[in-house]
Amino acid sequence: MNPTLYLIPSPLGKEFNQDDFPKQIKSIIEKLDYFIVENEKEARRFIKNITPEKKQSTLKLFPLNKHTSAEAIDNYLNPCLDGNDMGLISDAGCPGIADPGAVILQKAHPMNIMVKPLVGPSSILLAMMSSSLNGQNFAFNGYIPIDKNDRRKALKTLENRSQKLDQSQIFMETPYRNEKLLEDLKHVLDKETKLCIAYDLTQPGEFIKTMSMSQWKKTNINFHKKPAIFVIQK
Repeated sequence: MNPTLYLIPSPLGKEFNQDDFPKQIKSIIEKLDYFIVENEKEARRFIKNITPEKKQSTLKLFPLNKHTSAEAIDNYLNPCLDGNDMGLISDAGCPGIADPGAVILQKAHPMNIMVKPLVGPSSILLAMMSSSLNGQNFAFNGYIPIDKNDRRKALKTLENRSQKLDQSQIFMETPYRNEKLLEDLKHVLDKETKLCIAYDLTQPGEFIKTMSMSQWKKTNINFHKKPAIFVIQK
Protein backbone atom coordinates (compact mmCIF):
# COMPACT_ATOMS: atom_id res chain seq x y z
CA MET A 1 0.00 0.00 0.00
CA ASN A 2 1.07 3.57 -0.63
CA PRO A 3 2.06 5.62 2.43
CA THR A 4 -0.75 7.71 3.90
CA LEU A 5 -0.88 11.38 4.89
CA TYR A 6 -3.57 11.71 7.58
CA LEU A 7 -5.33 15.08 7.87
CA ILE A 8 -5.80 15.34 11.63
CA PRO A 9 -8.29 17.94 12.93
CA SER A 10 -7.46 19.70 16.19
CA PRO A 11 -9.59 21.54 18.79
CA LEU A 12 -10.92 25.04 18.08
CA GLY A 13 -9.83 26.25 21.51
CA LYS A 14 -7.65 25.30 24.45
CA GLU A 15 -10.46 23.70 26.43
CA PHE A 16 -11.41 20.29 25.12
CA ASN A 17 -11.98 16.75 26.29
CA GLN A 18 -10.12 13.97 24.52
CA ASP A 19 -13.33 11.91 24.74
CA ASP A 20 -14.93 14.46 22.38
CA PHE A 21 -12.59 13.35 19.60
CA PRO A 22 -13.26 10.18 17.60
CA LYS A 23 -11.32 7.13 18.81
CA GLN A 24 -10.00 6.81 15.25
CA ILE A 25 -7.93 9.97 15.72
CA LYS A 26 -6.36 8.65 18.91
CA SER A 27 -5.48 5.31 17.34
CA ILE A 28 -3.89 7.01 14.31
CA ILE A 29 -1.86 9.47 16.38
CA GLU A 30 -0.62 6.57 18.51
CA LYS A 31 0.91 4.84 15.48
CA LEU A 32 2.48 7.93 13.86
CA ASP A 33 5.90 9.43 14.56
CA TYR A 34 6.08 12.00 11.75
CA PHE A 35 3.86 15.11 11.79
CA ILE A 36 3.70 18.31 9.76
CA VAL A 37 2.39 20.98 12.14
CA GLU A 38 1.54 24.66 12.10
CA ASN A 39 2.85 25.27 15.62
CA GLU A 40 5.13 22.78 17.34
CA LYS A 41 4.20 23.73 20.90
CA GLU A 42 0.45 23.53 20.24
CA ALA A 43 0.85 20.28 18.31
CA ARG A 44 2.77 18.65 21.16
CA ARG A 45 0.13 19.77 23.65
CA PHE A 46 -2.65 18.36 21.47
CA ILE A 47 -0.87 15.04 20.91
CA LYS A 48 -0.13 14.71 24.61
CA ASN A 49 -3.77 15.38 25.53
CA ILE A 50 -5.11 12.89 22.99
CA THR A 51 -2.47 10.19 23.63
CA PRO A 52 -0.88 10.90 27.05
CA GLU A 53 0.98 7.58 26.98
CA LYS A 54 2.81 8.39 23.72
CA LYS A 55 6.46 9.32 24.20
CA GLN A 56 7.14 12.89 23.07
CA SER A 57 10.74 11.95 22.32
CA THR A 58 9.59 9.76 19.41
CA LEU A 59 7.88 12.68 17.65
CA LYS A 60 9.46 14.18 14.58
CA LEU A 61 7.72 17.47 13.83
CA PHE A 62 8.07 19.60 10.71
CA PRO A 63 6.86 23.22 11.17
CA LEU A 64 4.62 24.67 8.45
CA ASN A 65 3.89 28.38 8.80
CA LYS A 66 4.70 31.73 7.21
CA HIS A 67 8.35 31.38 8.25
CA THR A 68 8.85 28.00 6.53
CA SER A 69 10.95 28.16 3.39
CA ALA A 70 9.89 26.56 0.11
CA GLU A 71 13.10 24.54 0.15
CA ALA A 72 12.22 23.03 3.54
CA ILE A 73 8.69 22.18 2.41
CA ASP A 74 10.07 20.29 -0.59
CA ASN A 75 11.55 17.72 1.82
CA TYR A 76 8.67 17.43 4.29
CA LEU A 77 7.11 14.38 2.64
CA ASN A 78 10.38 12.44 2.47
CA PRO A 79 9.29 10.15 5.35
CA CYS A 80 6.32 9.08 3.20
CA LEU A 81 8.66 8.36 0.31
CA ASP A 82 10.60 6.13 2.72
CA GLY A 83 7.40 4.20 3.45
CA ASN A 84 6.22 5.98 6.62
CA ASP A 85 2.73 7.32 7.26
CA MET A 86 2.52 10.96 8.37
CA GLY A 87 0.02 13.32 10.02
CA LEU A 88 -0.85 16.90 9.09
CA ILE A 89 -2.13 18.99 12.02
CA SER A 90 -3.52 22.53 11.92
CA ASP A 91 -3.42 24.95 14.86
CA ALA A 92 -7.22 24.76 15.05
CA GLY A 93 -9.85 22.91 13.07
CA CYS A 94 -9.29 21.02 9.83
CA PRO A 95 -6.00 20.96 7.87
CA GLY A 96 -6.20 22.56 4.45
CA ILE A 97 -9.19 24.77 5.33
CA ALA A 98 -8.13 28.36 6.13
CA ASP A 99 -4.81 26.74 6.88
CA PRO A 100 -1.36 26.50 5.20
CA GLY A 101 -1.64 22.71 4.87
CA ALA A 102 -2.91 22.93 1.29
CA VAL A 103 0.66 23.39 0.00
CA ILE A 104 1.52 19.95 1.39
CA LEU A 105 -1.49 18.35 -0.26
CA GLN A 106 -0.49 19.87 -3.59
CA LYS A 107 2.75 17.92 -3.33
CA ALA A 108 1.23 14.73 -1.90
CA HIS A 109 -1.22 13.98 -4.72
CA PRO A 110 1.33 13.89 -7.59
CA MET A 111 3.59 11.73 -5.41
CA ASN A 112 0.84 9.08 -5.10
CA ILE A 113 0.71 9.53 -1.35
CA MET A 114 -2.70 8.51 -0.07
CA VAL A 115 -4.52 11.49 1.53
CA LYS A 116 -6.90 10.49 4.34
CA PRO A 117 -9.11 13.22 5.89
CA LEU A 118 -10.38 12.54 9.42
CA VAL A 119 -13.59 13.82 11.00
CA GLY A 120 -13.28 16.79 13.34
CA PRO A 121 -14.42 20.36 14.09
CA SER A 122 -14.50 23.11 11.46
CA SER A 123 -15.40 26.59 12.71
CA ILE A 124 -16.48 27.54 9.18
CA LEU A 125 -19.02 24.74 8.88
CA LEU A 126 -20.19 25.06 12.50
CA ALA A 127 -20.91 28.75 11.96
CA MET A 128 -22.70 28.09 8.67
CA MET A 129 -24.75 25.28 10.20
CA SER A 130 -25.98 27.44 13.05
CA SER A 131 -26.42 30.74 11.21
CA SER A 132 -29.91 30.07 9.74
CA LEU A 133 -28.58 31.60 6.49
CA ASN A 134 -28.47 29.85 3.11
CA GLY A 135 -26.71 26.53 3.66
CA GLN A 136 -27.55 25.31 0.15
CA ASN A 137 -25.39 27.93 -1.53
CA PHE A 138 -22.48 29.54 0.30
CA ALA A 139 -18.88 30.63 -0.27
CA PHE A 140 -15.89 30.95 2.03
CA ASN A 141 -13.83 34.07 1.27
CA GLY A 142 -10.97 33.76 3.74
CA TYR A 143 -9.57 36.88 5.39
CA ILE A 144 -10.86 40.40 4.73
CA PRO A 145 -8.29 43.05 3.56
CA ILE A 146 -6.47 44.98 6.29
CA ASP A 147 -6.62 48.45 4.72
CA LYS A 148 -9.83 50.20 5.81
CA ASN A 149 -10.88 51.38 2.35
CA ASP A 150 -10.09 48.03 0.75
CA ARG A 151 -11.92 46.27 3.55
CA ARG A 152 -15.09 48.30 3.09
CA LYS A 153 -15.01 47.78 -0.68
CA ALA A 154 -14.60 44.04 -0.16
CA LEU A 155 -17.54 43.90 2.25
CA LYS A 156 -19.80 45.73 -0.20
CA THR A 157 -18.67 43.38 -2.97
CA LEU A 158 -19.57 40.37 -0.83
CA GLU A 159 -22.97 41.85 -0.03
CA ASN A 160 -23.70 42.46 -3.72
CA ARG A 161 -22.54 38.94 -4.59
CA SER A 162 -24.77 37.50 -1.89
CA GLN A 163 -27.81 39.26 -3.33
CA LYS A 164 -26.99 38.44 -6.96
CA LEU A 165 -26.30 34.74 -6.36
CA ASP A 166 -28.60 34.17 -3.36
CA GLN A 167 -25.44 32.98 -1.64
CA SER A 168 -24.26 33.22 1.96
CA GLN A 169 -20.79 34.78 2.21
CA ILE A 170 -18.45 33.51 4.93
CA PHE A 171 -15.27 35.29 5.99
CA MET A 172 -12.99 35.80 8.95
CA GLU A 173 -10.62 38.31 10.50
CA THR A 174 -7.53 38.28 12.68
CA PRO A 175 -9.09 38.16 16.19
CA TYR A 176 -7.64 41.46 17.41
CA ARG A 177 -9.36 43.25 14.49
CA ASN A 178 -12.80 41.71 15.08
CA GLU A 179 -14.41 44.82 16.52
CA LYS A 180 -13.04 47.10 13.80
CA LEU A 181 -14.52 44.73 11.24
CA LEU A 182 -17.89 44.87 12.95
CA GLU A 183 -17.75 48.69 12.86
CA ASP A 184 -17.16 48.54 9.10
CA LEU A 185 -19.97 46.04 8.63
CA LYS A 186 -22.34 48.41 10.43
CA HIS A 187 -21.17 51.28 8.25
CA VAL A 188 -21.21 49.53 4.85
CA LEU A 189 -23.98 46.95 4.75
CA ASP A 190 -27.66 47.52 4.01
CA LYS A 191 -29.90 47.56 7.08
CA GLU A 192 -31.79 44.46 5.86
CA THR A 193 -28.68 42.36 5.28
CA LYS A 194 -28.39 39.49 7.76
CA LEU A 195 -25.15 39.00 9.68
CA CYS A 196 -24.16 36.01 11.79
CA ILE A 197 -21.26 36.34 14.20
CA ALA A 198 -19.98 33.11 15.73
CA TYR A 199 -17.02 33.10 18.09
CA ASP A 200 -15.37 30.79 20.63
CA LEU A 201 -17.10 27.85 18.94
CA THR A 202 -17.08 24.62 21.01
CA GLN A 203 -15.72 26.59 23.99
CA PRO A 204 -17.52 27.47 27.26
CA GLY A 205 -18.05 31.07 26.08
CA GLU A 206 -19.47 30.09 22.68
CA PHE A 207 -21.51 32.86 21.01
CA ILE A 208 -23.67 32.52 17.88
CA LYS A 209 -26.09 35.26 16.83
CA THR A 210 -27.80 36.17 13.54
CA MET A 211 -29.59 39.50 13.14
CA SER A 212 -30.26 42.15 10.53
CA MET A 213 -27.74 44.96 10.32
CA SER A 214 -30.36 47.37 11.66
CA GLN A 215 -30.42 45.23 14.81
CA TRP A 216 -26.65 44.88 14.97
CA LYS A 217 -26.30 48.66 14.88
CA LYS A 218 -28.11 48.74 18.22
CA THR A 219 -25.98 45.96 19.68
CA ASN A 220 -22.51 46.00 21.22
CA ILE A 221 -20.50 42.85 21.87
CA ASN A 222 -17.01 42.38 23.24
CA PHE A 223 -15.15 39.77 21.22
CA HIS A 224 -11.69 41.28 20.96
CA LYS A 225 -9.07 38.58 20.32
CA LYS A 226 -11.69 35.81 20.13
CA PRO A 227 -11.56 33.50 17.08
CA ALA A 228 -14.65 34.44 15.05
CA ILE A 229 -16.47 33.58 11.84
CA PHE A 230 -18.73 36.07 10.00
CA VAL A 231 -21.56 35.14 7.63
CA ILE A 232 -23.68 37.60 5.67
CA GLN A 233 -26.68 37.20 3.39
CA LYS A 234 -28.76 39.79 1.59
